[in-house]
Amino acid sequence: MTTEPLPLAATSLFRAVMVTADWRCQCTGQCGHRHTRTENRCPRTHGGRVLLMAAPADPSIPERAAVVLPPGELRAWCSGCHIAARRTATRAELAWQDGLFDI
Repeated sequence: MTTEPLPLAATSLFRAVMVTADWRCQCTGQCGHRHTRTENRCPRTHGGRVLLMAAPADPSIPERAAVVLPPGELRAWCSGCHIAARRTATRAELAWQDGLFDI
């Protein structure tokens, strides 16, 4: 059992995701950083000043849909990587739609 801070709800789901991730952010570049100094994976770990979150492995999935995902479709993310990955996914979605309704 960890002594790290846990969320108030869905603690078993959160713990399952974190144990799989070894309590380390699982971003491997989706945020736009290569994380080359740390074997291509974000070095941030849960606890202290960094609190990881369990969020969809695919950052383009909206939060409304994320609440029903099973642990296998979630990843451990630090807030910096998650925000940047969602921003990148949103830009990609908008770029795909560009010209969709051009007449």
